Amino acid sequence: MASSNWPAVVEADLPHGYALTSSGRVSGVHEAGDVFKEAPFSDEERLAMDNALTEATRATKVRFTIYVGDLGADTAAGADALFSSTPEAARSVLIAVSPNEKAIEVRSGHDVADRANDRVCQLGVTAALSSIRQGQLIDGLISAVRVMAAAIGR
Repeated sequence: MASSNWPAVVEADLPHGYALTSSGRVSGVHEAGDVFKEAPFSDEERLAMDNALTEATRATKVRFTIYVGDLGADTAAGADALFSSTPEAARSVLIAVSPNEKAIEVRSGHDVADRANDRVCQLGVTAALSSIRQGQLIDGLISAVRVMAAAIGR
């Protein structure tokens, strides 16, 4: 029988807007202001992102989280505040994009800081920028996750 050091996730204990996916990853949304009349991303884009996050988490044992939304005028402070509220923050990496401020912020938890260090985080940002500048936000984020996962390794 396989064993894991991952803590069990009880779906009933997750906050509003979060769900346990069939892959075992926790997926969540944050409602800010008005609810979207249409989803901001296509089903294919969301599936591609989910697959990239799942593969990266399985390969590295580091939880990857993506946030797209307003981080405020001080994007660094906004990312810091957001990161502390993410699931398993100590063992995770947050890639936060604030489109209005044209900013990308990456944070890593203290338990994985030696593996997801500043160099690895900068690699992720660099990988994302080319696609994002061409208007391909999801492709850029997927690239960032994959490059960071490859650099982190097991």
